[in-house]
Amino acid sequence: MSMSQCPEYFVSPNSVVRTIWGKADTVLFIFAGAAAEFALNKAVDWLYFTGRLPADPLARLFSTVEYARQIVFAKRPAAEQAIDTITAIHSAVEAKRGMAIPAWAYRDVLFMLVDYSIRAFEVLERPLSQAEQEEVFEVFIRVGQRMGIPDLPTSYAEWRQARQEHLESHLEYSHFTADLYQQYARHLGPVRYRLLLQAQRVVAPPPVSRLLRLGRTPWLLPALFVYRYTQHLPFSKWARASLLPEDYKEKILRLDIVPPSVLAAAS
Repeated sequence: MSMSQCPEYFVSPNSVVRTIWGKADTVLFIFAGAAAEFALNKAVDWLYFTGRLPADPLARLFSTVEYARQIVFAKRPAAEQAIDTITAIHSAVEAKRGMAIPAWAYRDVLFMLVDYSIRAFEVLERPLSQAEQEEVFEVFIRVGQRMGIPDLPTSYAEWRQARQEHLESHLEYSHFTADLYQQYARHLGPVRYRLLLQAQRVVAPPPVSRLLRLGRTPWLLPALFVYRYTQHLPFSKWARASLLPEDYKEKILRLDIVPPSVLAAAS
């Protein structure tokens, strides 16, 4: 049985996946990467079909994060129920539209969760070992298996190849992309929007950065270097809170689950 599996929990309490998803700052960087890639995905019209994404993109993306965290931290029955709820929601949308969401689009979202979990943690904390990266992959692949997503990779090496192929063939800059970024700017305001773009420059893989023209010289990198040594201080927490959208501040601050001592022991 792998470190990420436990009879009582979908994800073992000792799993690095809980460390990654137990900290608000890491989750926010995962959120930033997903926001970039969602906007470019060729199946983004499915998110526009319900109207929820353009109406409030932050709420839509945050709900994805909430479901992922529920799966990571819940006991097995509750986690599996959350996965089944996600499947049912998508099935209802498919029935309403009269067509099926492409299987590759489901895999894209699953692959995003794997990739940005790793990227965000490594940017903010430390490099993950090969075994830890494989653990992240294994957790989210089990989510995909529960959802009945076909043709999932069976190893981390196979996933890395498939991920690269998806990045090269399933992304495009479209009018949906332009509209979503307008919505991001409107909902975040100018200062927070610029911070979002900086976070995306840090975590986005090259194909995403290239299509969005994010650039490769983020001024956020020096700040992140300082952050690694000051994140436990009250000032750091105040600065983070002051930059969050008011409507989401309380929700995001509640994302902190893993105690600092646990994070320190993992580094």
